[in-house]
Amino acid sequence: MKQLNELLVNVRVLNTIELNPEITALEYDSRKVAPGYCFFAVVGTASDGHNYIDSAIEKGAVAIVCQRLPENMREDVAYVVVEDTNIAMAAMAAAYYDNPSKELKLVGVTGTNGKTTTATLLYDMFMAMGYKCGLISTVVYRIAERRIDSTHTTPDSIRLNQMMREMVKEGCQYCFMEVSSHAAAQHRIDNLRFAGALFTNLTHDHLDYHGTYKEYIRAKKSFFDALDKEAWAVVNIDDRNGEVMIQNCKAKCYRLSLRSMADFRTKILEMMPNGMQLHIDNQELWAKFTGRFNAYNLTTVYAAATLLGIDKIEVLRTLSMLSPVSGRFETISADDQTMAVVDYAHTPDALENVLETIDELRKANQQLIVVCGCGGDRDKTKRPEMAAIAVKHATTAIFTSDNPRTESPEAILDDMIAGVVGKENYLRITDRRQAIRTASMLAKAGDIIVIAGKGHEDYQIIGTEKHHFDDREEIRAAFATRK
Repeated sequence: MKQLNELLVNVRVLNTIELNPEITALEYDSRKVAPGYCFFAVVGTASDGHNYIDSAIEKGAVAIVCQRLPENMREDVAYVVVEDTNIAMAAMAAAYYDNPSKELKLVGVTGTNGKTTTATLLYDMFMAMGYKCGLISTVVYRIAERRIDSTHTTPDSIRLNQMMREMVKEGCQYCFMEVSSHAAAQHRIDNLRFAGALFTNLTHDHLDYHGTYKEYIRAKKSFFDALDKEAWAVVNIDDRNGEVMIQNCKAKCYRLSLRSMADFRTKILEMMPNGMQLHIDNQELWAKFTGRFNAYNLTTVYAAATLLGIDKIEVLRTLSMLSPVSGRFETISADDQTMAVVDYAHTPDALENVLETIDELRKANQQLIVVCGCGGDRDKTKRPEMAAIAVKHATTAIFTSDNPRTESPEAILDDMIAGVVGKENYLRITDRRQAIRTASMLAKAGDIIVIAGKGHEDYQIIGTEKHHFDDREEIRAAFATRK
């Protein structure tokens, strides 16, 4: 427990009611408030926490942090008015948990694609080398060996600091985390001390939230702008936004590339379905990953590990033993050697990367059948792009439902098909299970099926409810019926 005033040291307070209660916990969800809590009235995209102040107080909140005072105030409750509740919450969360990020070597990974693979491989590598680590990713959170189900790519600032304090107590030395554009824009990572920052790439995504591509870039760049001079940053300069990220960055900056001279340079020597031979930093490496996009991911991991002080030979040796992340270019084969690739690719660039890799690997007589869709209540502008990419590479593309959420699946497919006018190599099958089964039926022995969009996810969001659905289970079931 801490007294309220202890938590306000780094907060710009506009107005306060002079009380200094003891705080037992921090919370922004009024449903989870209990006696002694400090409640943050966060203004969100779907709801306004100021509407739930009375409910939080009824449940026992003794302090309210808000952007405007409520009409009816209680004399036994402390009210703190701030300009932005999210900024205040991040500062107070760091103070409440005694700034755990300062006791860890915290590395953040940002970009449109590759965040999960990069963060997870760093965690796997350092754990394999005997270091205790934490992981905060889209797929899972980990505190050393302990697994926690992931709720967001980057959790809220309270949960972040709470988990990092648990990591410190568990003896973790490192924490590897994905930094989403939402997290940067909503100040969830404020007041965290990063040892290093990694930039993978930047492509079309999340414009439903950020509004414009410029704002999306600004959100990503703010992560690098906040680094201190003791930190380091590594950016992919083959992406035109790599140099943008480190403009005016105070950290020590490094660059990586597969195309030109850089601090960390990689060449692909040979690519096969089960792996590739790479030349990294004047050393050769056989990795159990394939695709140019994975060459970038592995180079990013190598750069981060060496900048954290690990011997480069040890890094390469450990990298050679690591396996792909669940739902990222995950291969499943039928008895007749028909191969399915399940991948999380849900942006135009990610889908293009996967399909270009398949094109490099497949033979002239192999069909490529692509199953993909687009999420509902998300950026609509990428839907026709995704469809156009699918038909460009596929023998047959099958457009289907992804996570429709509260949108009509048929309307989503209409948006996608607007991008393939004049093309005939596609089918429209709304039911995702049927679409996967159809792909299996169309494929001949030795053909390749790509099922994109959901990857590791084992659910489908229809309306506001999650229903169990796993692309990997579905294609295995479909393969089991092949003769």
